[in-house]
Amino acid sequence: MAVEKRLAFSIVQFLRDQTHCGALNSDEQESLEVAIQCLENTFKINASDCHLAAPQPLTEIFLNSLLKNNLVLPETSPSPEDTERAEQLKNEGNNHMKEENYSCAVECYTKAINLDLRNAVYYCNRAAAHSKLGNYTEAMGDCERAIGIDPSYSKAYGRMGLALTAMNKYPEAISYFKKALVLDPENDTYKSNLKIAEQKQKETVSPTATGLGFDMASLINNPAFITNILRMMTNAVGGPSAGVGGLSDISSLIEAGQQFAQQIQQQNPELIEQLRNHIRSRSFSGSADDHS
Repeated sequence: MAVEKRLAFSIVQFLRDQTHCGALNSDEQESLEVAIQCLENTFKINASDCHLAAPQPLTEIFLNSLLKNNLVLPETSPSPEDTERAEQLKNEGNNHMKEENYSCAVECYTKAINLDLRNAVYYCNRAAAHSKLGNYTEAMGDCERAIGIDPSYSKAYGRMGLALTAMNKYPEAISYFKKALVLDPENDTYKSNLKIAEQKQKETVSPTATGLGFDMASLINNPAFITNILRMMTNAVGGPSAGVGGLSDISSLIEAGQQFAQQIQQQNPELIEQLRNHIRSRSFSGSADDHS
């Protein structure tokens, strides 16, 4: 009976939302209110039973089922009033994104979706908000819905790539970035994020643990190098050269660090540039992503 109660609760939520939409006349609204009372009495539920609520509104569950089975929704369009209100909610969500109020943005985009289920932009924008909150699974789901509605929507592929990259699923991310570039070949953000995903994929399969292009183990196992480091450290912390104010301590430590860097540089002259690239690659190019 628990499943039936949850389903009835979702239906009641849907009917109650319809009574608040302002599109019904008094007779229609009264009929829905009677239906709500009948369902609540039959299944012994009420509006306070929040534990029965489904993770998504009933309309979204219905749409997801249709998209999953490659079914096409009936050719029905939202009313002009719903379309206008949905756009207002989307714009409110965009403003929340700019202010970094990501949870509020999710709420606005969700309300817009409920008014216009076939607008891919709303799903894609909500995916961006979910990603900012670290909800990458939800972001991927919204991107899938957006792509299901509009397979030519490049931004949905790009945001899917970002979510996959954040989840360390680099081969899949690369595939989506490439699809985005097929649809929008001149987009520099997609190009940049593709390079980042490809670099991270290379680091994942690299035989060196650090992915920075040098063998740290052989460096540490170099007896001459370790001897020099230990000698300098000994002098720095208490050797005869220790001076007033610890100036020689600092000088010795700096000298040790310089020799360490020189030793690495001798092993791989391109290391410094690789280190810089590695640091740059730690942030994605989606931080300044605009919203439709």
